[in-house]
Amino acid sequence: MPILEKFYGRAMKISRVPKKILKCRAVSREINFSSKEPMEKFRLEQKVLFKGKCIEEWYFDFGFVIPSSTNTWQSLIEAAPESQMMPASVLNGNVVIETKFFDDDLLVSTSMVKLYYV
Repeated sequence: MPILEKFYGRAMKISRVPKKILKCRAVSREINFSSKEPMEKFRLEQKVLFKGKCIEEWYFDFGFVIPSSTNTWQSLIEAAPESQMMPASVLNGNVVIETKFFDDDLLVSTSMVKLYYV
């Protein structure tokens, strides 16, 4: 069972991430999802919140999702210049990644993950 915390009254998952990831120039991530129904314009909006304030936003468009399918979505995120990176000790427990999944303008799901750097 995943560890959960509350963020402004909403449940969120906890993720422990190796702090050495902050030294990487780019990070690849993969999202796996499935849908029983077709989706015409599947997309996601992702916000990185530091102490509750948005410090980064990304928007991704996947497009059409075939009904009864399982899909993988990979993306590469490049790091900011090292001079702009905050240390793990400052970020630890203060970062929440909020991801909202949409079919066009219909909100399908929201995921919130709080990061701890270990």
